[in-house]
Formats: sequence, C-alpha cells, structure tokens
Amino acid sequence: MEEAKKTIITFFVNYGKDVAGALIILAVGIFVARWIGKVLERWLERIQMEPPVRLLLVRVARLLIIAFTALAVLEKFGVPTTSAIAGIGVAGVGVGLAMQGVLSNIVAGLTIIFTKPFRVGEYIELIGVQGQVTTIELFTTTLAHADLSKVVIPNRKIVGEVLHNYGTTRQLDLSVGVSYSADLNKVLSIVQDILSQNPRVLKDPAPGVAIKLLADSFIMIAIKPWTTVPNYGPAGAEIYQTVIERFRENKIEIPFPQHEVRLLNNATAVAA
Repeated sequence: MEEAKKTIITFFVNYGKDVAGALIILAVGIFVARWIGKVLERWLERIQMEPPVRLLLVRVARLLIIAFTALAVLEKFGVPTTSAIAGIGVAGVGVGLAMQGVLSNIVAGLTIIFTKPFRVGEYIELIGVQGQVTTIELFTTTLAHADLSKVVIPNRKIVGEVLHNYGTTRQLDLSVGVSYSADLNKVLSIVQDILSQNPRVLKDPAPGVAIKLLADSFIMIAIKPWTTVPNYGPAGAEIYQTVIERFRENKIEIPFPQHEVRLLNNATAVAA
C-alpha cells in the first residue's frame, strides 16, 4: 500500500500539470465542438440544406474538432502525433475495407439527396417494391404502404436502378361493363357526373372516361381519374360503389358473362 501511495504521489508530482492541462484541453475541445456544431446546424437550416446532409456535416465538423483535440492531448503527454496520425490512417483503411457496404450506402444516399430523383411524400416504384416515400436518410430510404407496412431499402440498391416516380398524384385504372343495349352517351354522362362529384378526384388533370373494349357480352367502359396518393385506395372503392348505385337507378345493366351455344341438330340457339 505504501509503495502504491508513493507511486501515485510521484505520478501527480511529475505529471500533475500535464494531466490538468490535458483535461482542460479536452473539456475546451468538447465545448468548442458542440458550439460549432450548433452554429453550423443553424446556418445550414437557414440555407435550407437537406436534413440528412445537414446532420452529416454537423457530425463531421464535431468529429474533426474532437480528433484535433485528442491529438493535442496526446502531444501534451509527449506522444508523437506523427505516429498517431499514421496509426489512425492505417486503422481507417482497415475500417473502410470492412465497411464497404456501409460507405456505398452513404455515397448513394448523398447522390439521392443532391440529385433528387424523388422527394418525401412522392410515390415511387423500383426493384419490385412500391410505396410512398416517408424518409430519406444517409443509409436507407423508407417507403410506406397503404396497409401501414414499411419497406426499408438500402440506398445502394436504389442508385442505378430503373425508378418509376408517380409524384404526389396517381391515376386509377377502373373499368365497368355495360350491356350492348345500353345508351352509351347516358352511361358516359353518368360516369362523368360521378367523378365530378367525388371530392377525392382531382379536377386537374381531368379524368378520362371512354369505351375501352367491345367484349363478347358487354361493352367495357374505362374510368381513369386522378387522385392524390393518400386518396388512391379510398377513391377507387367509392367510385365503384357509386357507379353500381347510379346504374341501378337508371336501369343500366351490368351484364354477367354470357356464351351462346348452338346445337348442331337444332337451329334454335340456346343462351347459357
């Protein structure tokens, strides 16, 4: 115990000033790093820098200041900073090789942020998945589905792929069949009226209504209105329900599939 006490006392007598100086330098470095980080963040907010880039720049600035502070502390204890910098460089190369996937995600994330192929709130489709963009971060991009599930995509999977960006609006592809005996002008007028009265349907671009197909037993009417992304699902259900109700009111038949069968030994046609 006596030897330990003597060793501790000797250490503080010989290196007390250096330890105190190193602690002061470290405390000042951390304070300066935080202060500069806050000032930089406020300035980047004023120039409307993208949030992921803003966060990255603030963190890099703080880490650089802390790194220089650590070198100053080591120098205070007489450690050669040149050797320390060389060691950090070698370690950095090793870490870089081990984190190639992570670094490629960061580079891809910065590419997405600066080139802006899509923005938060837009509906996109790529690599077999689709959804509304909720967040764009340095490592990943998150999409939301109408069923409240989420798709998290590594950014390196996005850059270089074919991207379908619907923006903030989508066009529904609906259809309904009517009898060949129906008054087509009346049918098209009713459908147009339904679309004009639905609050989820956008007036601009104007919805499309036209004859799509002359099938075996019915005439198919194409109904293609535009809605915002959140209204895409509900609008389709509402339009179909209203079409059925209005067609029933106006005695417009939505025929079942029919086939005509002719018997070889009988001239009479039998409908099935």
